[in-house]
Amino acid sequence: RCTVDDRVTRVAWLNRSTILYAGNDKWSIDNRVVILSNTKTQYSIKIHNVDVYDEGPYTCSVQTDNHPKTSRVHLIVQVPPQIVNISSDITVNEGSSVTLMCLAFGRPEPTVTWRHLSGKGQGFVSEDEYLEITGITREQSGEYECSAVNDVAVPDVRKVKVTVNYPPYISNAKNTGASVGQKGILQCEASAVPVAEFQWFKEDTRLANGLEGVRIESKGRLSTLTFFNVSEKDYGNYTCVATNKLGNTNASIILYGPGAVHDSGNAASRAAAGICLWATLLARLLLDF
Repeated sequence: RCTVDDRVTRVAWLNRSTILYAGNDKWSIDNRVVILSNTKTQYSIKIHNVDVYDEGPYTCSVQTDNHPKTSRVHLIVQVPPQIVNISSDITVNEGSSVTLMCLAFGRPEPTVTWRHLSGKGQGFVSEDEYLEITGITREQSGEYECSAVNDVAVPDVRKVKVTVNYPPYISNAKNTGASVGQKGILQCEASAVPVAEFQWFKEDTRLANGLEGVRIESKGRLSTLTFFNVSEKDYGNYTCVATNKLGNTNASIILYGPGAVHDSGNAASRAAAGICLWATLLARLLLDF
């Protein structure tokens, strides 16, 4: 807006050195610029659908009987924050280095922050467009949230999912007692990404589902070996093997009868059973060749 009085004989609006309007005559070829008011008290123009390129100085030039006068106003264009480029979801192996990118535009320049959305709540990670994680761990998997803020409008928020692969780790494998003629269940629980595949062995013999009155069920992290009618020959040491593309691990589990002496924490016996099993598997592999 430009305030004028009855002494003014000529008026014009300029953007830098470009004439937009001279009186009621439009000089600009931009359809967004229109004259809003040309009266004895006010000479105003309007810019529709303002763009960042419209930012800058605008000059109202008036001619009076005595001499010309100018009035200048600077247009500042604010732009809400917008994330224009962000990393895609990614899958990496544990121990790898990861770089996540989040590029944002806005006026004023937005502040970009990264947060790790873990099960323990939102953890602040970094205040930068690039988030670098060296030697990533399984605990650092999950969703990472990028937020761009500049106080013009609500923040722009995007998320990236980071999946961390790691080899199996058997977290629960307990010895179990069962009486003859009763049902007995051995359980083996393993954490792994990708999810582990399970195999069960008795000594050096791999057990098959549905044979000799046993059932093997594996779902997610848990595998169960069920004996529907326990007999004396079922008692003994069993080995659960959990495998994925990054490696394997095993645990020894004992099915024992009433009154039997057992030690669920005997690491030496578990290690010996594991060595015996892998020696047998290696021998079979060599024979195939």
